[in-house]
Amino acid sequence: MAPALLLVPAALASFILAFGTGVEFVRFTSLRPLLGGIPESGGPDARQGWLAALQDHSILASLAWDLGLLLLFVGQHSLMATETVKAWMSRYFGVLQRSLYVACTALALQLVMRYWEPVPRGPVLWEARAEPWATWVPLLCFVLHVISWLLIFSILLVFDYAELMGLKQVYYHVLGLGEPLALKSPRALRLFSHLRHPVCVELLTVLWVVPTLGTDRLLLALLLTLYLGLAHGLDQQDLRYLRAQLQRKLHLLSRPQDGEAE
Repeated sequence: MAPALLLVPAALASFILAFGTGVEFVRFTSLRPLLGGIPESGGPDARQGWLAALQDHSILASLAWDLGLLLLFVGQHSLMATETVKAWMSRYFGVLQRSLYVACTALALQLVMRYWEPVPRGPVLWEARAEPWATWVPLLCFVLHVISWLLIFSILLVFDYAELMGLKQVYYHVLGLGEPLALKSPRALRLFSHLRHPVCVELLTVLWVVPTLGTDRLLLALLLTLYLGLAHGLDQQDLRYLRAQLQRKLHLLSRPQDGEAE
């Protein structure tokens, strides 16, 4: 039992790292472009046009650096999700396979956020500058971001959040209950094999709905949109199963309230 209990601190450390990275990702994608922080653009007079930007080595160097960071994250996130790598990790790390995957994903995302280079002199695709748009567009974006993040956290709770973070695997192992995925239905396993992220639409809203879409933000939104789109392969059978599971979970959550009302 003692060796098994040593797995618990490792899984908890991975969870704490992932949780902190999630909080930082909210700041990086929402608070920075909406509330100021590092400016998305350097002002109308400081910006260049699209053709001029393609000839500016400093802009191209920053974009190439940012692209490299994104490809590092996408490569890690995709490579470690393949069956070959998961089998190798399960062989050498056992039940910590999912926790290790989560920790590596968090570290890769930390590299993206900490070393991201804004392009303040680059062109912008759109910008709310004139009134009343300069007042109302950021406010609308802020509201949509808040709603999107609330939906993301709610959906993660409806899904098996402990299993996504690798905690449930260690908990089941310590208690001798086996692998959590082995207890799931074939329809659930089929859904998980097709669905990389359960919060695709909400993440796309966060990425694109900003008052100013600068060059580096456009690169971030484009690449992650392509990645999210290519990573999904849901069909009608998956959608029917997902809808039924969401309805069942909502029914279970509403039952205690119904009992109290009676």
